[in-house]
Amino acid sequence: MSLLESLVVFVVSLLIGAVGIYVGASLIVDVEDYTYAIVTALLGAIVWGIVGFFLGWIPLLGPLLVFIAYLAVINARYPGGWTQAVGITLVAWLSVLVVLYVLALIDVTGFDAAGIPGV
Repeated sequence: MSLLESLVVFVVSLLIGAVGIYVGASLIVDVEDYTYAIVTALLGAIVWGIVGFFLGWIPLLGPLLVFIAYLAVINARYPGGWTQAVGITLVAWLSVLVVLYVLALIDVTGFDAAGIPGV
């Protein structure tokens, strides 16, 4: 895969991840700003990658710390508290799963999106 192709895949997956965060934030905390969701998805992906690199290798605890770091980004960027951050994340994950499933059905993409962990 060329650098340009990799960049396109990253941008498209980031935009899909941002859709999930947008849906989660609009349903859980009534915040409807897609640009804000894009920045949140980008920050979440960066934090996920950095914490995963340094701590993700620790059995059982590593993945939990990586997920908590991701939740901290959501918690810091949106109103409410940790419960709302978990809600936004769950709705985002489900939303992205649905979008990726539909896109995979029509052979547009696979099942992955930057900015949403585990999808």
